[in-house]
Amino acid sequence: MQPRWSRSHQLAKDRGAVNTKPFLQLDRVIHEKGRLPIVSLLAASPELSFTELRDTLKMTDGNLSRHIKTLQEAGFVSVTKLFQGSRPLTTCALTPAGRKAFTAYIDLLEEIVGEARRNR
Repeated sequence: MQPRWSRSHQLAKDRGAVNTKPFLQLDRVIHEKGRLPIVSLLAASPELSFTELRDTLKMTDGNLSRHIKTLQEAGFVSVTKLFQGSRPLTTCALTPAGRKAFTAYIDLLEEIVGEARRNR
């Protein structure tokens, strides 16, 4: 039995439609609408504080915490908890694996956009 994606990929090719295979390769950890902006911001900065991420993205503490935890569990984000004076400071940064995954994600999006432009 063929994998499900192979069947849909072949049907798309037969109809002259866009190749669906790249869509199925998108990293679901990064692709989720709450996590993509986090990874994008961290890709543009060496590190950001939890507060900077929260305020920039206008997320609640709980929502941001959950997304960061998911990214951390995937090995894409490192979290450092320090004290600045007597105040806690939590910072986040992309790990090398996170940077590599984000680069692969962007490359795949560029492939999808390029194919969509060719199929206009």
